[in-house]
Amino acid sequence: MTNKLIRFDWAIKKILRSKANFAILEGFLSELLKTDITIINVLESEGNKESEKDKFNRVDILVKNEKQELILIEVQVATEHDFLSRLLYGSSKVITEYMSQGAEYKEVKKVYAIGIVYFDLGQGEDYIYHGVTEFQGIHLHDELKLNNDQKLLYQREHVRELYPEYYIIKINQFNDVAKDTLDEWIYFLKNEEIKDGFHAKGLAEAKEKLIPMKLPENEQAKYANYLEDLHYQASMVGSSYGLGMIKGKIEGLVEGIEKGKIEGKLEGKLEGKLEGKLEAARNMLKKGIDIATIAEVTGINERDINDL
Repeated sequence: MTNKLIRFDWAIKKILRSKANFAILEGFLSELLKTDITIINVLESEGNKESEKDKFNRVDILVKNEKQELILIEVQVATEHDFLSRLLYGSSKVITEYMSQGAEYKEVKKVYAIGIVYFDLGQGEDYIYHGVTEFQGIHLHDELKLNNDQKLLYQREHVRELYPEYYIIKINQFNDVAKDTLDEWIYFLKNEEIKDGFHAKGLAEAKEKLIPMKLPENEQAKYANYLEDLHYQASMVGSSYGLGMIKGKIEGLVEGIEKGKIEGKLEGKLEGKLEGKLEAARNMLKKGIDIATIAEVTGINERDINDL
């Protein structure tokens, strides 16, 4: 049986910020972005500063590569319905934080925002989504492109390269079948395991360095508490969901019974009133009262009175 390695979210928080371990994160980013990534340093932003108020289920890291591009990784364990907005806010915040006052707009940094989520985010069957910004003509449906002067100015070939790019990885959507090297990374992110034969960039280093027993004793205790906290959160969510389902069924059943009682009472009253009117109409017919008068008094139409 393969031994479990340290979870990626914990590794980001405690281990991968060290330059000695950059190769692990570089490997993951290289496989995802399909280009070799070299991390220059880990940056601090308002979103990824560590404090006592940090949530256990939220981990962020911001790095700069050799191209001076900024890569933000946000990991979310528990359900967060507005996570897409959080990722947008995070990328926007990074742009403004690392834009020098008085700098030209061409100095805006290229940002990659990567969201790794362990819950069902949105609708979609895939487990990796990529988003870019492109401009399309409303009338001619052509794509807005950079002219030659802009290509020289930005040192880019396409408009989409100027804007943040987004990656959403839905870990729980992955079916554990690794078809390529990126899938090998997703398998590790989901299972904390690296199978023999996996050869994606960075996984060899992860397999060597992300061993729980290699942590200092005090860090081992913290990691164990972290795992216990995650189990507790999962149990709370599961319990809340289960109780909510049961409560909903009970409320629905009670509501249905009460509604049935009310509808039954109303139906009974209406039937009783109608039967009373019909009985009155019969009595008046026996006494020889004309049909028009009976209809006026009882409210029953003349055709129905004739059928009595």
